[in-house]
Amino acid sequence: MGEKVLVRNSVLLIIDVQVGLFSIENFPIYQEESFIQNILNLIIKAKKANVKIIFIQHNGSKGDLLETGTKNWEIHPKLQPKKEDIKIQKFQSDSFFETNLDEELKKSDTSHLVIAGLMTPMCIDTTVRSAFSHGYEVTLIQDTHSTINSEILTASSIIAHHNDVLQWFANIKKENEFNFT
Repeated sequence: MGEKVLVRNSVLLIIDVQVGLFSIENFPIYQEESFIQNILNLIIKAKKANVKIIFIQHNGSKGDLLETGTKNWEIHPKLQPKKEDIKIQKFQSDSFFETNLDEELKKSDTSHLVIAGLMTPMCIDTTVRSAFSHGYEVTLIQDTHSTINSEILTASSIIAHHNDVLQWFANIKKENEFNFT
């Protein structure tokens, strides 16, 4: 049935699933359809278990791909937060840096973060490590984070590498193996 996690202490953190990152010309999100579906499955599991969901939204400067307030800045239409979900704005790769994320998590006595989103080598990597440094138990759902090809590595290689390296900071699970209890 998958790993079971104490509900009252868990939060699902969904990072930077913003329109602009799905529209980078000639650089598609790796396995975009299954990536989105796996996040939707995780959201359904969280809702059924009454687990709080926090969406992290990156804010870019004027002219940036994710410029605040633009269409590209918006959350992907298939992954829109519900009114009970929390949205936290960030300006750097680390979802904790100069945000109220840690304060929000402490309000609900959170001890465990389940992390999904974009982009694997930047905001996912940085937030997983930062969450660990902030004292949280972390589960990274390996097929609910993604990226694009770089000039030297394929997206699948980048994701596989990070799933391997981040095992030192997080439990690595597949979406279909993970359940909130």
